Amino acid sequence: MRIACLGGGPAGLYFGISMKLRRPDAEIVVIERNKPDDTFGWGVVLSDETLDNLAVNDRASADAIREHFAYWDDIAVHYRGERIVSTGHGFCGIGRMRLLALLQARARELGVELRFETEVESAARYADEFDLVVASDGLNSKTRTEFADAFKPDIDVRACKFVWLGTRQKFDDAFTFIFEETDKGWVWAHAYQFDDDTATFIVETDEATWKAYGFGEMSQEESIAVCEEIFKDHLGGHSLMTNARHIRGSAWINFPRVLCENWSHKNIVLMGDAAASAHFSIGSGTKLALESAIALAEYVHTEPSLEAAFAKYEDERRLEVLRLQSAARNSLEWFEDIHRYLNLDPVQFNYSLLTRSQRISHENLRLRDPEWLGSAEKWFQERAGVSTNAPTRAPMFAPFKLRDMEVKNRVVVSPMAQYKAVDGCPTDWHLIHYGERAKGGAGLVYTEMTCVSREGRITPGCTGLYSSAHEAAWKRLTAFVHSETSAKICCQIGHSGRKGSTQLGWETMDAPLKYGNWATMSASAIAWSDDIPAPREMTRAEMDAVRDQFVAAAEMAERCGFDMIELHAAHGYLISSFISPLSNQRSDEYGGSLDNRMRYPLEVFSAMRAAWPAEKPMSVRISASDWAGDDGVTPPEAVEIARLFEEAGADIIDVSAGQTSVRAKPVYGRMFQTPFSDRIRNEAGIRTMAVGNIYEPDHVNSILMAGRADLVCLARPHLADPYWTLRAGAAIGDRHEEWPLPYLPGRDQAWRLADREAETAGRI
Repeated sequence: MRIACLGGGPAGLYFGISMKLRRPDAEIVVIERNKPDDTFGWGVVLSDETLDNLAVNDRASADAIREHFAYWDDIAVHYRGERIVSTGHGFCGIGRMRLLALLQARARELGVELRFETEVESAARYADEFDLVVASDGLNSKTRTEFADAFKPDIDVRACKFVWLGTRQKFDDAFTFIFEETDKGWVWAHAYQFDDDTATFIVETDEATWKAYGFGEMSQEESIAVCEEIFKDHLGGHSLMTNARHIRGSAWINFPRVLCENWSHKNIVLMGDAAASAHFSIGSGTKLALESAIALAEYVHTEPSLEAAFAKYEDERRLEVLRLQSAARNSLEWFEDIHRYLNLDPVQFNYSLLTRSQRISHENLRLRDPEWLGSAEKWFQERAGVSTNAPTRAPMFAPFKLRDMEVKNRVVVSPMAQYKAVDGCPTDWHLIHYGERAKGGAGLVYTEMTCVSREGRITPGCTGLYSSAHEAAWKRLTAFVHSETSAKICCQIGHSGRKGSTQLGWETMDAPLKYGNWATMSASAIAWSDDIPAPREMTRAEMDAVRDQFVAAAEMAERCGFDMIELHAAHGYLISSFISPLSNQRSDEYGGSLDNRMRYPLEVFSAMRAAWPAEKPMSVRISASDWAGDDGVTPPEAVEIARLFEEAGADIIDVSAGQTSVRAKPVYGRMFQTPFSDRIRNEAGIRTMAVGNIYEPDHVNSILMAGRADLVCLARPHLADPYWTLRAGAAIGDRHEEWPLPYLPGRDQAWRLADREAETAGRI
């Protein structure tokens, strides 16, 4: 078999090694445009786990690499005059030049031919000459470009500018992040040691700061001099160095995120950065390349044809690549959006940085460095007003105050429709349902969307706040919650709009009733879907009437004893239909611009706020994205929507997304809506609640500790387990949450079982 590897980086060299180990008789040629001792970049990061995987494949090269590793366990963050260090992270670094030299030597030893200073003009020519062509020609792959129609690359050029430098300054005790505020903006560095004498020093900044400095017009020497001045307090008199002097002018670049729809074409296959790239801030690019080389070599050796080998290679590696790219995207977006976090306290800033990729969770940090995490939890509790002498607890158990209402912890039972009301009236089902969840330990319990009129219901089974019978039933329910539990209870108030007059949730969702339908209204006469009759466009008189119904519902909620109310302005219901341009196409002063679209929602909110007691809080639930591209509400617009509601008197924004249009294309995943909450909270400085596929105490604690929300809402977990909060506390070792007195024997057993499980897992 004759094989050509186009590109002599780690991917191409290690594939040559891996293939020779499996087929010693194969003729393998690695073709590289540069000299053998040319390298661009300084050090690369691997892990002991990756090296263990390499050792299974080739013990000789793995041992040689391990001998030259620089190890560090700490991460140090320099921010606003403080240096915060956490440990237990376990990194290894090696110089890229050293790594290439070791791989070159091993490849030669096994009989791989290395052709340096050889330009590859066309992969097609090699495809005619060789049985297999492995295109490992990097981020700017010529092969990928030559066969773009076949590989179908998606290249996303990211926002920040960076330059890869080196220094003789020692950072051998920690992987170091340095954030410096200058008169032209913030500039930051990623620094780590990779041999006894040299460290990588990547300087990064946003486009505006880069332009303000004029880096694009500077020579490399001028750029380096400016960076040395910016980071002089951290360089100990050492200079910064470049090994990219072959590049004329600026060496600053934007990172291209690469992903190809197809990784092979005929007898050509992509590998390493040519196929997929992962941002340098998570240090996994070389890992991906080496592990992909092993997989490709194995399948070329074991499968009956190249077509079968390529199929298995792509099937196995794509999932891992997507997983790492997801983490890398989270990480790079954190740096792109860094201005959101520059007002955070150094403790919270450090935590946010450490957990930015979502690969490191709260409890994982506890395993790595329990002392540092304990100090961070203590900081969080003290910021919440807890006495310094109180026991240290996880963030989810910190109290939180809105106006005169204080909740005992940050866990919220999200609104969840029950469809069990009779003529809008809550029944014993609701008493038990909400009562159980209030007993279950959550600090705040929400009702389902409770409607302001009979016509404002979503289904015949939805609850209401528009008759004396409703008032009596809700008053009975809130009295139970207040007398038997320490939870607070919030009534979410809304109007279904064009999504009303539909079947119960467990029947056909968003479908008209089989009989007894009522007419609906909305911002515009646009049907929710083809299956539902179009609503009528609201007149000014109807808008006045509905506004007054919201006010009456708020007044009734106060008489019922609710601690808090929320205006439901999300999910495509009536108020939401005014906010979204997908459902609001009015030509009057209530349509068009965002200010116009917000006019009626703010009118309703302000009227409710005026009727609701000043000492009691009020929230608004919004859809921060229509998930419909630029045609609908977008996350930047959601920040302004939140600001407008806060200016009108909202105490906190309940940040949801979607459900406003059948055109929506949401991107689901763990904590998938939390970034919207994060953005509103940290760009606008507004208190928020996070929702959306949050189901573990780790999720709750990570969101809170990183400052992505102030309260965390869980829906489905509370359907499955009314006592989720109490069980979660037991599982993470919290022994301070209050259980109902009749349940103390169950508490004691839960604690014993949790301690036993932790001991078995080696956590205690």
